[in-house]
Amino acid sequence: MPEKSSSPRKVPLTKGNVGRKPSEKKDVAEVSFTPLYVSSAAVAVFSVLYYLLTYQEGGTETFVPVGLTTEKKVHEVACSTEYAKEPFHDCKPKRCARVVMDELVAKSEASHLRGVAERGLALGGGDGGASILDLHSGALSKGKSFINVYRLLETISENIFTEEDFRVYRNVKSKIHVAIAKEFGVKPSALFLTKPTFFSRMNTKPATTVHDEYWHAHVDKVTYGSFHYTSLLYLSTYGEEFSGGRFIFVDKDVNRTVEPRLGRVSFFTSGSENVHFVEKLVEGERFAITISFTCDPAQAISDPVLPTK
Repeated sequence: MPEKSSSPRKVPLTKGNVGRKPSEKKDVAEVSFTPLYVSSAAVAVFSVLYYLLTYQEGGTETFVPVGLTTEKKVHEVACSTEYAKEPFHDCKPKRCARVVMDELVAKSEASHLRGVAERGLALGGGDGGASILDLHSGALSKGKSFINVYRLLETISENIFTEEDFRVYRNVKSKIHVAIAKEFGVKPSALFLTKPTFFSRMNTKPATTVHDEYWHAHVDKVTYGSFHYTSLLYLSTYGEEFSGGRFIFVDKDVNRTVEPRLGRVSFFTSGSENVHFVEKLVEGERFAITISFTCDPAQAISDPVLPTK
């Protein structure tokens, strides 16, 4: 039987690049990581109403526990209406679901990408509990804002990233791309990588800016308008490297959790059928990559390329 908790933590519902040359000053400014719920009254109203309608006192259910290795586990959900008026008929969701796969990405690949995240984030890091590294735009958390990691690398002699890092990154992205297309009956050529796609590191530091408030329940398609399919690759393991930090889907009957583990891939349709949040960390550090996809070719971004010095 799925694990249940009788007293889940209540959470407030709230409500985001095409790679450029490292020398272009616009890189970081054009990557939006500001939570849009902070500035959008309309989204805040939507979120509160949704929360009041869907929050259940009945507890949480573990959809995929950390100790279970699953080739593929699927939870079907009814699609929301926001896709109805969109074009992209060969790509937009006609069936909606959450999917977890533990054997899609090799642990060696996940471990390699964990190293990329650690090396990159060591050059910066936010003052609060959430930091990001975006290899596409170069955005790197630093203090209370962002810097361009590629411009920073121009000033130091050490080679922080390698061609192999980018090869592994592209290979993992392609595996997830194909898996999403297959699961939802989409031609891979109709599905595009979109922004933001980034590494994240979460820890127990108190939030110092809105960028650190990762625990707000939200809808990806509302927060990031271009999203149609969201994926996460976990680079650390719940219960071994951190506690708290589970990924939680907010449903009408019960909240369903995914417990992260190294190499686990979780993907889902990005509409309001999949409201979710990450619970606050209690201890340790949590690493992951968010890899997002769109049906809109105008919102496509290219694979990142290692800049030459």
